Amino acid sequence: MNDEELTIGFDANNEVIRLQEWIAAKVHEAGAAGVVVGLSGGIDSAVTAALSARAVPGKVLGVIMPCHSDSHDLEDARLAAASIGIPTVTVDLSGAYDTLLAALRAARLAVPVDVGTGPGPADAMRLAEANLKPRLRMASLYYFANVYHYLVAGTGNRSELEVGYFTKYGDGGVDILPIGHLVKHQVRALARALAIPERIIARPPSAGLWAGQTDEGEMGFTYAELDRYLLRGEGSAALRQRVESMQRQSRHKKVPPPIPS
Repeated sequence: MNDEELTIGFDANNEVIRLQEWIAAKVHEAGAAGVVVGLSGGIDSAVTAALSARAVPGKVLGVIMPCHSDSHDLEDARLAAASIGIPTVTVDLSGAYDTLLAALRAARLAVPVDVGTGPGPADAMRLAEANLKPRLRMASLYYFANVYHYLVAGTGNRSELEVGYFTKYGDGGVDILPIGHLVKHQVRALARALAIPERIIARPPSAGLWAGQTDEGEMGFTYAELDRYLLRGEGSAALRQRVESMQRQSRHKKVPPPIPS
């Protein structure tokens, strides 16, 4: 199934108009002055930034935050900003990440042996350390949001949100989610309607958590499979089981912290 088959009945041009009006309304409701967007070089952040630029012209700041990132990510982030026509600022978080990680590793060695069951498996440790990156990025975005009285526009889409493929209090900690109702293939259709460079549209989606990491490789299925399941309920029993398991395990990410009644 190709992109066109997954977006039948989806009017990307009308959706662009609807979403730019929605963003403008949210900025007005909040009494904010504009929008700040983290530019990763990927399609989701490019689309979010382009919609924001249409919603509040001249009031959008793109923040590029490399953290031991691939140089291609920086090039594509700058390409996106240039094609959209928004100013950017670059904050290299590599040093801050290294310093924080070193302090945490040292502190972990000092944890009493009777606390819990000890560190988890290596892949859990790698994920815990990788999740520091999106949390540092969100802290940086809120710095600029506070300084300029802007809203932080998140870049998560429905496909990712449905299965919890985002970092709690990282890329999930935002003020608005303009494309949170759209599956990945609908975001691609929107990107073409917004004239996002094809190089960005075609690149393999990645959260940039570690070298060679891709969204589909980590999730265990393709966006086409996930989108088909979310839109039409189609897919193998194994896919359904995997998606439902991810939904259960990530439910805590999508609700406010519980408070005793």
